[in-house]
Amino acid sequence: MKRIEIKLSLPVVAPLLDVIKELGGELQKHLAAPLAIGDLDPDFHASWVDDLLAAQNEDVRVLLALFNEEFFSEGVVAIDEDNAEHVVRACAAVRLRLRTRHLQVFDEETLETGEVELGKLQEPLRKAFLCYLFLATLQELVIQHLDSSIIGG
Repeated sequence: MKRIEIKLSLPVVAPLLDVIKELGGELQKHLAAPLAIGDLDPDFHASWVDDLLAAQNEDVRVLLALFNEEFFSEGVVAIDEDNAEHVVRACAAVRLRLRTRHLQVFDEETLETGEVELGKLQEPLRKAFLCYLFLATLQELVIQHLDSSIIGG
């Protein structure tokens, strides 16, 4: 089984976990990317949304489970075939929520390049931006280091 272990700085990542947990709570009731589908039967639509929410909630649960006592004692998170796809999807969901909830002041290019003077940002916006970058990096690491057959395979 392929596995990657990522050593993270606890003082840097721990505050970002608060942002992820807050948004994870919001994502329990709201899809990261709301459905805009017209002529669906209302019962079918509701059932579909419920299924998508359940999957999204599981993804976020798996992401947060990475930050267990091993992380808090050694600063290490482990990603493998069992959790890789969940982690990538959860990162995407939280990043989408960050964009719509906290990062509307930034254009697409700024968000993707990360070129911002962090010292000029107010604390809540700085944390949200750093969380966005952290989750993007986590996604990239999973995609680069785990076999592509694991993700969407």
